[in-house]
Amino acid sequence: MGYKVVVAGATGNVGREMLNILAEREFPVDEIAALASRKSLGTEISFGDKTVKTKDLETFDFTGWDIALFAVGSDATKIYAPKAAAAGCVVIDNSSLYRYDAAVPLIVPEVNADAIAGYTNKMIIANPNCSTAQMVVALKPLHDRARIKRVVVSTYQSVSGAGKEGIDELWDQTKGLYVPGQEVAPKKFTKQIAFNVIPHIDVFLDDGSTKEEWKMVAETKKILDKNIKVTATCVRVPVFVGHSESINIEFEDFLDEHEARDILRESPGVMVIDKRENGGYITPIECVGDYATYISRIRQDSTIDNGINLWCVSDNLRKGAALNAVQIAELLGSRHLKKG
Repeated sequence: MGYKVVVAGATGNVGREMLNILAEREFPVDEIAALASRKSLGTEISFGDKTVKTKDLETFDFTGWDIALFAVGSDATKIYAPKAAAAGCVVIDNSSLYRYDAAVPLIVPEVNADAIAGYTNKMIIANPNCSTAQMVVALKPLHDRARIKRVVVSTYQSVSGAGKEGIDELWDQTKGLYVPGQEVAPKKFTKQIAFNVIPHIDVFLDDGSTKEEWKMVAETKKILDKNIKVTATCVRVPVFVGHSESINIEFEDFLDEHEARDILRESPGVMVIDKRENGGYITPIECVGDYATYISRIRQDSTIDNGINLWCVSDNLRKGAALNAVQIAELLGSRHLKKG
């Protein structure tokens, strides 16, 4: 006996990826419902070797369904997630709406699996921000060994993090630069993204940081350790899929780079590719479609007593969103719902 699973936002990048990963990982699904807005009603979506037609999120009855994976944004989530939860369907939400709610667990299964027990508070589990998810997977095993004091992270985030509009704008602008008369002005992004980088993701806050940077700080504290100091600079780059991060870590205790490399090699969800030679590292184009969070360029930081630098790359549509949501569903099933 398996689960009755709902994917809300099934026509979007993340929703489609959720369906792909549910099928790839052979999650025990008895019945699947793909939900979308009314304008997408009846759209055919692939689920493994099957094709399902989307149903209307607005009128869907969640009664009798076990798990709902939400990838619809905060506004729609605010309306429909409580309805699903009230009907007894556990919501795994990819939006930012519930991430900072103390009554809602914010889960990365490799990092804080035990916290999932808190789902009973509201029948809702939050999925973290894409840039946070891959970073904490890398930080957790090192924190267990040497206790992290401070993290300085700079991100290089792909346009798919901004949805289909972000992908289309990079594609159209890039083509337009080579075809006179077909130039494309910035619309989704604040400046030209083709052949450029933009140090601005989400809205600006009063202290000069952006909300994306604030998310990384707040979520790392909630998921990993409230005492870790985090400072982030988040940058959009002209890459279609795959977020990269340059991470500087200061520990309470000394951690040798060789030991750090060995620890990460044995850590769940992590793949270390770290050779000090041309091409001996991972770039975002190589991580697309993979489950792993890749770590390269592990080295001592000689400017502080207990410092390590590393490079972290992951498919943001997978570990940063859809894969993590499915892993949460797997964890929920194995520890609590116990079907399949």
